[in-house]
Amino acid sequence: MAEPTESEETTHNAESQGADSAHEADRPPTTDEDLAAERSREDPSMSGDQEEVGEHYREMIERGAHQKGEGEIV
Repeated sequence: MAEPTESEETTHNAESQGADSAHEADRPPTTDEDLAAERSREDPSMSGDQEEVGEHYREMIERGAHQKGEGEIV
């Protein structure tokens, strides 16, 4: 197994500056993205069939409760 390494001071400084700076999107939304966001805000049913979403959520909770190995919830 490789020995642990330490980052250089310049790396730590760059990470600190990045953590303190404002985070912005890399581009503005497209017209289609903007319209889709507005439609979903007006009609919450667009996020999916509520019963189907609920069933999927319950299934994932059950599956996670019995997860074995890496990712196991203890």
